[in-house]
This record gives sequence, C-alpha cells and structure tokens, in this order.
Amino acid sequence: MVIVNSYAEFEAYLGKEIGLSHWHTINQEQINKFADATLDHQWIHTDKEKAEKEGPFKATIAHGYLTLSLIPYLWKQIADIRNIKMEINYGIENFKFGQAVIVDSEVQLKAKLKSIVNLRGITKVIIEATLSIKDQAKPAYTGDVMFLYHFN
Repeated sequence: MVIVNSYAEFEAYLGKEIGLSHWHTINQEQINKFADATLDHQWIHTDKEKAEKEGPFKATIAHGYLTLSLIPYLWKQIADIRNIKMEINYGIENFKFGQAVIVDSEVQLKAKLKSIVNLRGITKVIIEATLSIKDQAKPAYTGDVMFLYHFN
C-alpha cells in the first residue's frame, strides 16, 4: 500500500502505476443486495436458473454499476491518503465496459495517477482505473475516476 501525506508526495506518482488492490469476489449475495439497493432486478443479475438456461454467460453477472461502486473500497486498499480534512468522490469519465463479471469471479483494481492539479489548496487527482477479472485477458472496465483531497 502506498502512503501519501501531501500534494508533493502524491505528485511523485504522476504517470506511474500506484498499485493493485486485493482480489475481491463478487458473489450472488452482493449482486442481490445491489439489485435491492438500486431497484435493478433484471434476471441476468438475479435469476440463477434463467441465466443458466437462457443467458449468454450461463450464469448471473454483476451489474456494471456494482463493479464501478467498488472503486472507493478497492482504491483504499491501494493508497492510504493521510493528513486530509476531507476526501470527495468527484466524478468519473471515459469508462468502457470490456466484459461482464460472472458471479463468483474475483476482481482487482489497478490504479495509475493520470493527473494531479492544485485547485487553490484542493488537490484534484485523476486516477486511471482498470478492473481486472482473474484469469481473463480483457478487463471488466477501464476509465478515469476523480477525487478531491483537502490536505491539512
């Protein structure tokens, strides 16, 4: 895990891979809870029997937005940003889904610092995020996630 205490320490990673998260298994319980939270109960996500018989993946798959929602959790396994008053999830851009995440797959986030800017004392970073699926060549997605950090 990378520890960052200041803007200058963060800036040292510009253009570099910061690290990888641990592997995280997306199971049916997590998919079902996400479906309940988002009111998205499409059968491809929640109906195991129908997905096995009629679905293109022969199993249920995670919601694309479920995989995106894991970014803050997985990011905190990569970088420990210290000495801050506040952290804000600021936005996402240019995300492309490469392939579905089949139930019980393991995923891992890779983070690279694409950009860092000082906005009047607020640090804005753009992290190039890639979610890999264990034993798969194509990632689940790639895109840019933005965070704002208010360092002390």
